[in-house]
Amino acid sequence: MDHTSEFMKYYISLLFILLANLSAVLAQGALTQSFFDGKSVVFVSTDPSARPMMTWKEVADSVHNSLVQAGADPVAYFELEKVALSEAVQTDYAKTFQQRLIKNIILVTRQKNQMSIHVGPFSENGQIITSTALFGVTDGDIGATTSQFGLIGENQPSQNLLVLDVPEFLSISTSETTSSQKFLAKNPLNLDVFKLGITIEGSSAETGLLSYFRHDMYGKSAEAILAEQAAQKAGIEQVLKQKYPYQIEWLTEAKSDQELISEGVQFLLVKVEGREADLMKSMGLEPKSDSTASRIVVKYNIKLLVREELYVGPEWDADPDWRVALNNFLNNLKK
Repeated sequence: MDHTSEFMKYYISLLFILLANLSAVLAQGALTQSFFDGKSVVFVSTDPSARPMMTWKEVADSVHNSLVQAGADPVAYFELEKVALSEAVQTDYAKTFQQRLIKNIILVTRQKNQMSIHVGPFSENGQIITSTALFGVTDGDIGATTSQFGLIGENQPSQNLLVLDVPEFLSISTSETTSSQKFLAKNPLNLDVFKLGITIEGSSAETGLLSYFRHDMYGKSAEAILAEQAAQKAGIEQVLKQKYPYQIEWLTEAKSDQELISEGVQFLLVKVEGREADLMKSMGLEPKSDSTASRIVVKYNIKLLVREELYVGPEWDADPDWRVALNNFLNNLKK
């Protein structure tokens, strides 16, 4: 083979690599102009096993100057896990963000071996973000990631001039909002009459886009997610066959409440996951104060679409294992 042929092979290989990298960048999403002339809120998720050990507020302190240097106006910081607890909680936060004219969402994810900062436009609804394909920077640690992110503003003048010198940590309560969803500590009626809709996690029917940026979720491969979804559906089916005698409907596509109701789906099985005390408080219950209060648990409830009511059941039945939590919840439905 002559040198020309070898060069052409090398050139074609290089071209494919460049095109692949370009596709990855394009798929990631672009930084919108509102980043440079609008308020942002920042969500922080940090892995407690990352070293050096830092609380989410310490991570916020470490990234704030770089966000400002990049051109952002970060007006408030929140722990991602508290916001992403459930659709109802996200709706409450979204209404407050609308009142405060928030334009952008910044997501900071600190994992054991890497750190990421992503930016996207505020969705103006309970989803908070419009997609998981957001503009972002990822590197091995806080220093490298924040330095890289700070360079974004080098050639882009920012209109955000009166910005905070230090992070501000706000606490938003449901009393600030007008969320129409109600949590009821009892069982719903008429489950034998209407279908129960069940969403598959990660499908377009699920609204939990924010959870994608949790430290324990971010970076999972498409294959791993699909495998988890298949295992989840099989596991749920196995439990329901034994415990739930009524009609169900699997939901994999996003549909409005009205569309679901017209198809005979009046109820949705809703799965939420988070720290136990946070979940209980978000549902209007007295939170635990013992050693289990900070454990991550799964809680199931049923949403009645026509009234925006969420039935959490007559007894608290959350558990770290989703199978146990689902079994507990279905057993309590009989009470």
